[in-house]
Amino acid sequence: MARKEGSILIVDDNSDLLIALRLILSRTFTTIDILKNPNLILSTLEKQAYDIILLDMNFKAGQNTGNEGIFWMNKILEKDPEATVVFITAYGDVELAIKSMKEGAVDFIMKSWDEQKILSTLQSAFELRKSKMQVSLLKKKQAHLSAELEKDHLVCYCHSSSMKALNSLVSKVAGTDASVLILGENGTGKEVVAREIHRLSSRKNEIFMKVDLGALPETLFESELFGHVKGAFTDAKEERDGRFVIASGGTLFLDEIGNLPPGLQSKLLSVLQNNEIYQVGSSIPKPIDVRIITATNMPLQKMIGEKTFREDLYYRINAIEMEIPPLRNRQEDIPVLAEFFLRKYSDHYNKTGLKLSDKAMEQLLSHPWPGNIRELEHAMEKAVILSEKEAISNFTLTPRPESSKASSSPATLNLEVHEKMVIQQAMREQQGNISAAAKVLGINRSTLYQKMKKYGV
Repeated sequence: MARKEGSILIVDDNSDLLIALRLILSRTFTTIDILKNPNLILSTLEKQAYDIILLDMNFKAGQNTGNEGIFWMNKILEKDPEATVVFITAYGDVELAIKSMKEGAVDFIMKSWDEQKILSTLQSAFELRKSKMQVSLLKKKQAHLSAELEKDHLVCYCHSSSMKALNSLVSKVAGTDASVLILGENGTGKEVVAREIHRLSSRKNEIFMKVDLGALPETLFESELFGHVKGAFTDAKEERDGRFVIASGGTLFLDEIGNLPPGLQSKLLSVLQNNEIYQVGSSIPKPIDVRIITATNMPLQKMIGEKTFREDLYYRINAIEMEIPPLRNRQEDIPVLAEFFLRKYSDHYNKTGLKLSDKAMEQLLSHPWPGNIRELEHAMEKAVILSEKEAISNFTLTPRPESSKASSSPATLNLEVHEKMVIQQAMREQQGNISAAAKVLGINRSTLYQKMKKYGV
């Protein structure tokens, strides 16, 4: 037996009809409440929300215009725009019922008493209600997540002339749909800048979706980005939308685009040129409407010369190109960022009144910050967690690996420290090319990428 769920409020002045409907619907729905007087609808809805409101179209004797039902439906929808209203109508009033659906009703049932038709109509209405509630919840979660993430947009507003110039460019570009390529070392805040472009754009109320191309296995590339139809491959038990479709109307941020293998570059180029995708297993194109922002820490111009990055894709993704300078080249921004992260993590860990001593600030200003803003943020979070006094006076900062020959006796035998140093060396030697560095290190690209994330490289 199917599980009973859902609540219904039935509003009708016909006692026999109310009894019959309650008897039929009690086998399917958990809660069934009835009202004979429509004037009690709003006060009833103050006390409880219903999945479906089953509403008669006419209440007064001799009335058959349906205006009463539509009047009360509008009152209900004013109170709850997501309410699911189904009308009860007589056989001769189908035109009125259709009119009511144009006004905002979900469906209608006939008083001709087709029990199966009544049940199927109301079950469909209930499924629609559940879907609407799920969408509403997702939108609220997305809004909350966006609000939390957008707090970090303040990171963009620093004092250095280079960041002021970058912010000016962001403001000019945001209002357009031009594709943007963001360049910069790891940890400089490329995603924060991408979110700032989205926040200032006409798409700001739509989704911002990030896709980490460096961590996406080649075998899943098309399925993840373009989606697939049911039966397209062994585990495709149902149709699935890809990131391009999910982000429709919003912004799609393709991070680490420099790590995309040449074969996949051509597939991405085709999508960007034609503004349509083909789901895996389908020959029917789906139009897309997304703004594309890409980012990388790799030298794309050099890669074009080496034939490892397509020149036509490069020009497709960078109608506007912007580069974020490393933190070591904008020392005047360090105090601003340090204070920002101090407030952020003081609030997060409920440690009020914390401040940085002059000695601590000198230490921050003298550090080269190879991990850029990400490294500074981690240092501030750690300092807040370990703080025992109001003034933070010292930081434990990882020194930058020396390029000179190593000492015969290592300073530490910690494997993770040495692994991080070896990865950094490989990345320097391969000029940021993750695929080449992974080959030198003897591991696959996704494993290297995960380790880089772990160590903040």
